[in-house]
Amino acid sequence: MAEVSVTEARGRLADVVDEARVNHTPVYLTRRGKQVAAVIDAADLDELLSAAEDLADLRAAAAARAEMDDGEEAVLWDEVKADLGLHIG
Repeated sequence: MAEVSVTEARGRLADVVDEARVNHTPVYLTRRGKQVAAVIDAADLDELLSAAEDLADLRAAAAARAEMDDGEEAVLWDEVKADLGLHIG
């Protein structure tokens, strides 16, 4: 059941949710034969979001390293804290 129409899913919502939850594979919802949404296990979604955040952090770090390799000056941690209004007690 990797794909199911929105109309069919409406009538079989419990089955669609169980398929995604038990098999840990998304069930794609289609409209006029095109995928328009997906039902995915909540824990799997949390893992995907966490992995996406980690990847974004890695890309940002790589970009910062590349800027420094190109001669950009590093910003001191104390300056970052001050800009953000963070104070050490």
